[in-house]
This record gives sequence, structure tokens and C-alpha cells, in this order.
Amino acid sequence: MRQKLVAGNWKMHGSLQSNQVLLAQLREKLDAKLGAQCARLEVLVCVPAPYLAQVQSSLSGSSIAWGAQNVSQHKSGAYTGEISTSMLQDFGCRHVLIGHSERRGMYGETDFVVAAKFKAAKVAGLIPVLCVGETLQERESGVTESVIARQIDAVLEVSGIDGFWQTVVAYEPVWAIGTGKTASPGQAQAVHAYIRQRLSQHHAGLAEELRIVYGGSVKADNAAELFAMPDIDGGLVGGASLVSAEFVAICEAACS
Repeated sequence: MRQKLVAGNWKMHGSLQSNQVLLAQLREKLDAKLGAQCARLEVLVCVPAPYLAQVQSSLSGSSIAWGAQNVSQHKSGAYTGEISTSMLQDFGCRHVLIGHSERRGMYGETDFVVAAKFKAAKVAGLIPVLCVGETLQERESGVTESVIARQIDAVLEVSGIDGFWQTVVAYEPVWAIGTGKTASPGQAQAVHAYIRQRLSQHHAGLAEELRIVYGGSVKADNAAELFAMPDIDGGLVGGASLVSAEFVAICEAACS
């Protein structure tokens, strides 16, 4: 049975003071649960790069993992403002978000760039959380599956099916991110099942083991229904991950 994952994406939020409070609350509320009541759940927070040192210090020895929100496809060099895989590893990161819709939409990351970043993460031994999803216009045009296929196939072309071992895929409908709208459990399940089916054409065993999480306005009041779907293996949580009570409630929903 696949282990559930709840990953918090802090986006561009936080301060040293507010982070300290939030991280302490998460440790207090989640460590005992993850160690005993909910051993089948993995919890991850993906934080802005300037706070990686603080998060490493605060969460070392806890049951909560931490990761980054972005990484360069280049190992090193004259790439001002970029962050390499080795830099992330210096701060104990095991995971990194790749191809979040905000990176694709606001910063022009193409499928080719996303695939290159995915490969760099895999080569370095990091666990990519590969984000895929369609816009509202694409959904209303009936091309959701072809958009998802294009995004996944770009990664397959560069890294092959073996690249998806020890990887997480996050389905995040762009129209449901930060809007308060959420794909219905049935809508989300249909896309998750499609992702698994498409990868199963290349390797059935891998597709069955792959964790596919849902990201799109996940909250405490809809998490349980989403997580009950057979192909939804947890959530990529945005704003709700900044409120300890809300994030803990989402984690508890993944335990049930």
C-alpha cells in the first residue's frame, strides 16, 4: 500500500519569527502522531530558500521532512540567483518541487526546462515532486488529458520511465490554486487515475507504487473526501500549510 504524503508549500511567505512559531507547533502536534498513530503518513514542508537553514535546525530529529520550492537544472556556474542541487543538500533537503504551475505560468518554465530540472534533481539523489495540471481554459476546452500527457511525456523523454522511481507527482489544476475552488473528488480522481494509467503503459509496477498527490486549495474540510479516492495519495497544500491547526487537521485526514 502506498504511503500517504502531505506536503506544505509555503510559497513566498514567512519570517524568522513566524516560522519559529509554526515549526514548533508542527513538531509538537505531529511528531507523536507520525511516530505512533500515523506511521503510514509522510509530512513535508517546502519552504523559501532563505529559510532552509532555520528549518533544518528546527526540524532536525523530527518526523517532518523539509524541501525546496525550486532548483536549477545546472550543477554550478554563472547563473546569478539560481540554487543548485548540492546547495539544497547542504541544508538537508530530500525533496524539491519541480514545475509548480506558478513557475510555469509566471516565470516561463517550459516543459523542456521542467524536464531538465527533474533530471538534475534525480541525478543528485533528490526526490522531485513533479507538478502537472491544466488551466481553466484547457479544462473547459476538454484537453486536460492531453495537457497532462504532454507534461509527463516531456519528463519521460529526458529521464525515461526509471526516472519516476522515488518520485512524487502532484496534480494541481491551475484553476483551483489559491482560488478557493477545488476539483471535486471525482474530477481529481479521474486525472490521478489517468496519470497512473499513462505511466503504467511504460511500467505497470512503477505506476502502481507511484505516489500521486492532489494540489488545489486542499483544506481541512475537504481533505478526507479527497484522500479517500483510490488514486489520491495525499496533498500538496498551499495557504493552509501556514496555519498549524489547519495543516495538522489535513495530516490527520490522511491518517484515517
